[in-house]
Amino acid sequence: MNITLFYHSILSDWNHGNAHFLRGVVRELEERGHRVAVYEPENGWSLQNLVEGYGEEKLEELQQYYPGIRTNFYNLDSLDLDAVLKEADLVLVHEWNEHELVKRIGAHRAQTGHYKLLFHDTHHRAVTAREAMANYDLTHYDGVLAFGQVIRDLYLQENWTRKAWTWHEAADTSVFYPHERKDYIGDLIWIGNWGDEERTAELHEFLINPVKELGLKARIYGVRYPDHARQALAEAGIEYGGWLPNYKAAEEFAKYKVTVHVPRRPYVEALPGIPTIRPFEAMACGIPLISSPWQDAEQLFTPGKDFLVARTGEEMIDQLKLILNTPFKAKEVAGHGLQTIRSRHTCAHRVNELEQVCEELGISSSKIFPTPKEQVLHER
Repeated sequence: MNITLFYHSILSDWNHGNAHFLRGVVRELEERGHRVAVYEPENGWSLQNLVEGYGEEKLEELQQYYPGIRTNFYNLDSLDLDAVLKEADLVLVHEWNEHELVKRIGAHRAQTGHYKLLFHDTHHRAVTAREAMANYDLTHYDGVLAFGQVIRDLYLQENWTRKAWTWHEAADTSVFYPHERKDYIGDLIWIGNWGDEERTAELHEFLINPVKELGLKARIYGVRYPDHARQALAEAGIEYGGWLPNYKAAEEFAKYKVTVHVPRRPYVEALPGIPTIRPFEAMACGIPLISSPWQDAEQLFTPGKDFLVARTGEEMIDQLKLILNTPFKAKEVAGHGLQTIRSRHTCAHRVNELEQVCEELGISSSKIFPTPKEQVLHER
């Protein structure tokens, strides 16, 4: 297939967790013989912050982990959809796009009709900012890919779309995999952004306070940490590492003994079954994971085996003690989580699901299942 993706950015993962998944999906699609073109806006917010804070050399470093990764920059005023979508078979438009772009692509689909068009939602705004999401004009879209069943169901209940599929995020195991462990440099690592005060109390209860109570050597990476957050980390003896390029996370996980997952409040309260991408990636790296409570309504994992659960701050302290003081238990939990990811939750699995959606939409099998480039070369 010729596949065109409109996303906020594929180059930058600065406060942009969807880039993690997108990169893995693009690579998997290309390895299967599909032609993929990614379009992102000029001067996108995430990319601007990345370059201003860390320099363009980070874009060169990205190529070491994703050789050949590329994008196309567009300006909404001059974007020529006739040219961009001339040969497209499938077009995916992410929810982190301008309403005008979403509407224009839908109108183009109505005029031409030669490709299938899907809207891709990977955020909680359908629940927490319903009016803003309702303003997206999906009239001429063939359906929605939603990263959880509760979001999928909402699109159908609100009549925002006629068709919707659940399409969870997953781990890009070409980058997220267990690295050789040599000497640990600390006990606990946490990678995540502070954000919009959506989980401040939870971060104190399940991360900062337990580290302080146990006197652990810990390091936290992420962006958008206000002064009061950095002060709390310092008082707990936690080293703040700032922004970490997503592709370096696996290397950092290998230096620590345990990590935790602290979901944002909207996911806990209104979005059961959606863990976000962080725990997928941590388990893919083979590090033991302990999570604060979230309801695994879609049975993606086996809580207690793939990861341990701490319902309170006191339980988090107990679970951290168990992992840090019992090597066989740490190995057992890490191994179980890793196996679950490899068997069910990789970008390859998600591309399989996307191909099934394409079949349902009526795209020809010869386009959905092309001969991979490697096979063509081998047969020659």
